[in-house]
Amino acid sequence: GGTHVCLRDVDPMKIYRHIETYGVTHMCGAPVVMNMLLQELGRQELTLSRPTQFALGGAAPPSSVIRKAEEIGFQITHLYGLTETFGPSALCVPQPEWQALPLEQRALKMSRQGVSTHGLDEIAVLDVASGESVPADGKTMGEICIRGNTVMKGYLKNPEATATAFAKGWFHTGDLAVMHPDHYVEIRDRAKDVIISGGENISSLEVEEVLYRHPQVSEAAVVAMEDDKWGEVPCAFVNLVEDGQEITSEDIIGFCREHMPHFKAPRKVIFGELPKTATGKIRKNILRDSLFP
Repeated sequence: GGTHVCLRDVDPMKIYRHIETYGVTHMCGAPVVMNMLLQELGRQELTLSRPTQFALGGAAPPSSVIRKAEEIGFQITHLYGLTETFGPSALCVPQPEWQALPLEQRALKMSRQGVSTHGLDEIAVLDVASGESVPADGKTMGEICIRGNTVMKGYLKNPEATATAFAKGWFHTGDLAVMHPDHYVEIRDRAKDVIISGGENISSLEVEEVLYRHPQVSEAAVVAMEDDKWGEVPCAFVNLVEDGQEITSEDIIGFCREHMPHFKAPRKVIFGELPKTATGKIRKNILRDSLFP
């Protein structure tokens, strides 16, 4: 038989000690949990004595987190799913040819949501207006839609929500994504998290991906902030690494502008701890509400 190690709280050093003590081979968690673990192990210059498989789920992982995880000794698999689909619906199955890629490029591929798991009939990216599949070009955005045996029958005592969720015979996830030429799905944002600035759509995940590349950023979340001229602009909430150098909002904004179009860069940066759910997801609704007291 095997040993199942359970923890009552998220303590990076406790997790590390249990991995080493019990010889943990497989574990799972949200990207935020993985990032906390990487930050602590990096500060103490610790690595794993043996490879450990880590299933990441609950949120789209920044490629920088996957890159750092591999360097320490974790072997990452990204899972995607919803409560309505009974857990994992997609799996980013690593391909042999990815091993020849530089780590940065491999991490970008591994951070995608991937292909459908067993039990699902199909996972597709459909045009919101027409309901047709978008081109597999990695650029055209649509909504992730799912059908299969593991999808729920409906919402309890809520026929209106059920009818909306199952329009045209698919379960509509509310996640906006692209389909790549290799038919791997990649989420670009939640529909409710897209920032519409001057008529242009800005993916909050795209801005967060850049923020996580900054060496002083431990955690980041981006939400829409009202703006008199543009309607909405990005606002970044950032938690810095411990014992890091002094850094200002201007430094963060400047870094983003160096790595993406200026209109996508945050207009405001707020530093501090980020609120999370019990499973480690960052609670963007609380961050949004804090902008409108």
